[in-house]
Amino acid sequence: MIALRLHVRPIRDVASFRAWLRASEFGLVGLAVLTGVLSGLVAVVMGGLARGLHVQLFGPESAHGLSVLRGATPLVLLTMPLLGGILLGAFNLALSRWWPRQPVDPIEANALYGGKLSFRDGLVVAVQNIVSNGFGASVGLEAGYTQAASGVSSWLGQRLGLRRGDLRLLVGCGAAGAIAAAFDAPLTGAFYAFELVIGTYAIASLAPVVASAVTATLVARALSGGTYVVVPGGVAPPGLEGYVLSLLLGLACALAGIALMRGVTFTEATMRRFLRWAPLRPVLGGLVVGLLALVSPIALSAGHGALHLTFATESTGFDIIWLALLKSLAVVISLGAGFRGGLFFASLLLGALVGKVFAAGVDLVLPGMDPLLLSLVGMSAFGSAVVGAPLAMTFLALETTGNFVVAGSVLAAVTVAGLVTRRLFGYSFATWRFHLRGETIRSAHDIGWLRELSVGKLMRRDLRTVRSDTRLASFKRDFPLGSTARVVAVDEKDQYAGLISVPEAYAAAPEVETVEPLLQFRDRALLPAMNAKEAMAVFDTVETEALAVVDGVGSRKVLGLLTASHLLRRYGEEVERRRREETGLMA
Repeated sequence: MIALRLHVRPIRDVASFRAWLRASEFGLVGLAVLTGVLSGLVAVVMGGLARGLHVQLFGPESAHGLSVLRGATPLVLLTMPLLGGILLGAFNLALSRWWPRQPVDPIEANALYGGKLSFRDGLVVAVQNIVSNGFGASVGLEAGYTQAASGVSSWLGQRLGLRRGDLRLLVGCGAAGAIAAAFDAPLTGAFYAFELVIGTYAIASLAPVVASAVTATLVARALSGGTYVVVPGGVAPPGLEGYVLSLLLGLACALAGIALMRGVTFTEATMRRFLRWAPLRPVLGGLVVGLLALVSPIALSAGHGALHLTFATESTGFDIIWLALLKSLAVVISLGAGFRGGLFFASLLLGALVGKVFAAGVDLVLPGMDPLLLSLVGMSAFGSAVVGAPLAMTFLALETTGNFVVAGSVLAAVTVAGLVTRRLFGYSFATWRFHLRGETIRSAHDIGWLRELSVGKLMRRDLRTVRSDTRLASFKRDFPLGSTARVVAVDEKDQYAGLISVPEAYAAAPEVETVEPLLQFRDRALLPAMNAKEAMAVFDTVETEALAVVDGVGSRKVLGLLTASHLLRRYGEEVERRRREETGLMA
């Protein structure tokens, strides 16, 4: 008995801790701090591994950034991306046999699965991302950062038995910490999480997300240091003409961003058409990136060094246009060929280059405009168009410059870029990829609960059916007036035939001998896979209180009955529950 008590007590303590954690806002903040520590470590370790590969494969000069590499031999520039494509193709081939599933993105997990992410998915994406970036493919590490950090935080939340809303929030904390650590920018990380991974902003979620972002930033600074991309105070304050030009630049960046996303999709579709065997695609992509690197090293990796150089140096408009086109082509080829990574940092570099080109054109008609200002505006606007997080991009400009005077012009540009992209394209890059896979989500806003609230879960299964040729007298004997409102009828093949209103059966004319003339909604029924919203649309179209549920359009076997009143009540309860979770009112 003593030994039994010794084993039972710790279990009770763990259960009590879980209960306290789920019910306490302070407990959730503490968990967010732990998530921030883990996210910071993930970003530092992944970044260190990728930079280590750069140095080992391309030489010590790559420590300053692959995109500004000087002195590397042409053979190295050509073969390293090709070798990375071979390794990635082999890894993906082995993965398809041992782990044949598509990794779930943090945005997708929060939108459809209540924040449930696989730790193994995060590890897989991290390895793919490090190989892709480390061997020079033109992709950033931010996708791997967020996937791995969000996967760790989701795994931790699932082990602690967090509620759906808290688990989604913790996934957002992981993403916030990853981005904050990557850019030394806690506000950018926090609003990246709010806009892209959580899908909404609430006062109750502010403390955990900010705690994670700040903690991750401090961890990254302690382990690797952090500097501004632009020297503080190096940007001139914009005048009225600066705001007008920022609006025009935001429009240009939106159009360029849409072209880039379309280019990735076109390249991916073309490679799938002509290269049926998937492992060969990154090999071809690596070869093309290597050839582009022979022209300019800007084609390699994410482009951190090139972004620093863009802000620090002056170049002619034609040179910048050439570099922007070369980098765009490298990005399109890398992602279209299947290299794992994101467009976050590449969009910043391309936006800065577009801003420099725009500034060169403006200087011909309006001399004196600060090209650094327009580069910053372009960086944020292009990022807003592609990534889809306008406030995060605005804070990124503030945190990377340490200069508040750019806030107004940047905010104007990202607003225009986001608006034009939504109207003309409708998606950010992440949600566009979901659309191509057949998903309808456009943000991380939680719609998974709606899919889970299906007709199959809401319907009544304990119902009696009658044959459509049953005599009316027998029907009245079996279903007295007031016993039920409606009865489901089936035909001789036991397939759905229609609904019978019991009051109408008792009011039928004397010449009616069977229930067959009384059948209603013969061709209208619900399917168990329909969600609540789809079912409500059917009820609104048919204008009835109840409908039968059948297993399929062909077999039409009756499974149950669903009433509109029950559907609306359960839908309203779930909507209220989600609203309370998002606003922090759920006890």
